[in-house]
Amino acid sequence: MKNNNPLVSIIVPCYNQAQYLPEALQSIIDQTHTNWECIIVDDGSLDNTQGVVEKWINTDFRFKYIYKENGGLSSARNAGLDHATGEFIQFLDSDDVLDNLKLELSLANCEIEVDYNYKIIISNFRLFTNNINETVEPYCDLSYKLFTFENILYDWDSVFTIPIHCGLFKSIFFDDFRFPENLKAKEDWIMWLSFFKKESKIYFINEALAFYRFHEKSMTKKYAFMQENQLQSIFYLKNLISEKDYLAFLIHALEKKYNHNIELQTTILNYRKSRSYRIIEKLKKQYLLRLIFKIK
Repeated sequence: MKNNNPLVSIIVPCYNQAQYLPEALQSIIDQTHTNWECIIVDDGSLDNTQGVVEKWINTDFRFKYIYKENGGLSSARNAGLDHATGEFIQFLDSDDVLDNLKLELSLANCEIEVDYNYKIIISNFRLFTNNINETVEPYCDLSYKLFTFENILYDWDSVFTIPIHCGLFKSIFFDDFRFPENLKAKEDWIMWLSFFKKESKIYFINEALAFYRFHEKSMTKKYAFMQENQLQSIFYLKNLISEKDYLAFLIHALEKKYNHNIELQTTILNYRKSRSYRIIEKLKKQYLLRLIFKIK
């Protein structure tokens, strides 16, 4: 039978983000579903993370604190999973926030079904910077039609991504999955691909129940870093998906890169034909001539 009051393990990895942590933890305290445990994994922070956490673990027994040497986000999430005892898993990065109804509304959609053990509840999300009361539209429009293995394989990043705290997962998903610790990014893509390979039942709540903080230090803004890990994640795919899917993905990736280069070349060519470009080039030549005569 379905448990009407299941324990949810909320895993909060943190590294040098003590200034954001109280807001994330407060959003957990505010949950209307109260049967949860929060596992805070300090991934070797050099700031005052431990001092911040002490307040919470001393006032509410549901908070648990784990300190480990720095190993990256995947390593921290895995440490949290190793200590989780809940029937469901909820991730929350230390700079993000949950709506107070996130757990309640997500759990309300876990009806008794044959495939209940492999059910994922996904909510929508919004963006914020400093003030959670001032949110903006997300960077992509989540919808049911996106939630297929093929879409996640081919359209991840280019069309959409699913912030990890949008999901609520049955803990059985993690019986045979851990985040690849050699990846410092794109590990969430690998997770979603792994889960969508299963006969998973997806339920989508088209309400913003997760809030993603967008700031200058966001990992996703470090383009070179993300590109490097994109390449590493492609190597990781080979052992995750079928050879047929892997070859199809490589062809798709090459075609996308080729089309991007063509578009870039066209943009450059059109710019060089523009009046603005000709004016700038003329000014550059005049400047160089003046500089040459000055040297003489």
